[in-house]
Amino acid sequence: IRQSDGGLRSHQALELSIIDHASGHVRSASSLSGGESFLASLALALGLSDEISARAGGIQIDALFIDEGFGTLDQEALRAAIHVLDQLSGEQRLIGIISHVDELERRIEKKLVVKKTLIGKDGKVPGSHVSVIL
Repeated sequence: IRQSDGGLRSHQALELSIIDHASGHVRSASSLSGGESFLASLALALGLSDEISARAGGIQIDALFIDEGFGTLDQEALRAAIHVLDQLSGEQRLIGIISHVDELERRIEKKLVVKKTLIGKDGKVPGSHVSVIL
């Protein structure tokens, strides 16, 4: 729910409230936990992608990259997020996830794994090693 009482030039112009179906109350988006904030952001990104596709004369967003946030989720929310992303990736979309969460590493079959390394003759120069797993 977008709050509109602050006017367009106010810092409150984009203040959002969340309908919390678990408690049945409306609350400020600023009260969301890290995990709740991540899930709300993911839902907004997916909804925006669908809305753009529906209203922009057939423009389709084929790729979505998610940079972290999974570490803030409890196990149930993590499983739900992975399930949604699994379904979306099966609909001709590329879903890229940047994460260090072990559960994601186990569940995602196709991946690029980037590991920090030390290179050079003295073994002190930072570098990286990339593995492609299909």
